[in-house]
Amino acid sequence: MRKPYVLLLSLIGLFLGVTTVPARAANNGSWSVYPVASKVAARPYFYLSADPGQTLTDKVAVANKTGRPLTFRLYAADAYNTARDGGFAVRTLKERMRGVGAWARPAKSRVTVPGHRTVTVPFTLRVPRGAEPGDHPGAIVALDERVDPGSGKLALGVQRAVGARVYLRVGGPTLSAISVEQVHISQHQPLVPGFGDSTATIGYTLRNTGNVTLDPKVELKARGLFGRTLLDRDLTGVPSELLPGQRVRLTETWHGAPQLDWGDITLTASAPDTRQSASASFFALPWLLAGLVFVAGVVTGVLLVRARRGRARRSAPVRRSPRALPTPSRPRSSPSARR
Repeated sequence: MRKPYVLLLSLIGLFLGVTTVPARAANNGSWSVYPVASKVAARPYFYLSADPGQTLTDKVAVANKTGRPLTFRLYAADAYNTARDGGFAVRTLKERMRGVGAWARPAKSRVTVPGHRTVTVPFTLRVPRGAEPGDHPGAIVALDERVDPGSGKLALGVQRAVGARVYLRVGGPTLSAISVEQVHISQHQPLVPGFGDSTATIGYTLRNTGNVTLDPKVELKARGLFGRTLLDRDLTGVPSELLPGQRVRLTETWHGAPQLDWGDITLTASAPDTRQSASASFFALPWLLAGLVFVAGVVTGVLLVRARRGRARRSAPVRRSPRALPTPSRPRSSPSARR
């Protein structure tokens, strides 16, 4: 019986640059990919600007850090924010490309790099005439097409890839715009009020509705009854790069949330030239107290219904029975009539 097979593509080095190799190359310990240094200085990433219809050329370096030759598939890919934490990631080779992944072409689609050597590959980036203005992030990726076999009942095959980021800005009007959506709060209360900690999980969605990359900041405020300030802080865990058109679902834990209160929370997201807020209400009530209130409400309702029915019986007028009609008597016939 053949084991089920799953292919896992690991794109390493696309999230953070590592400073141990030239130009802060993205690497996974076996190979690295980075822009070829310019005449002025080394470049951490590809920072490119072009107008619609313009063609750019550049070079990418692929360094083999092992002692044996390695063969890679080179391709350009679009970038996106991961749904889990908003990290910078790129599309796989089989996914549809609409930006850098569709416009950039390396001079070689496959390259073999000898052990402890570096190979430089030119690439061309042709911006279509109808390209939308703004930022179009992506990467030049070196994919090892070999699949490392897994073990166990579910064989997990792994392909590894490393990419050098490409930050392309197409000329034209730019717009910075961010929105906060789907704000929701869920509470976790102790069974007995005052015995145990209470927490709340606040979920929200950040969405870049503009055409430039944003570095958003998010502020959380919570107000209780009578406008009391319960919480006021800047949130961590917010992605430092929110790419155009991308949305990320994030959560924030509120330790020490109130166990008995009624108020609202407000999230305010901001970036240069843009700011937007969204709110959600909450009602904090411990489970035990909520249960007692519910039971008391049910008992009170039953008693009120019974009392109303009793008053209705006592106050209802007694209907008189209808008067019986007299039975008509039959006249007796006289003796003369019987004759």
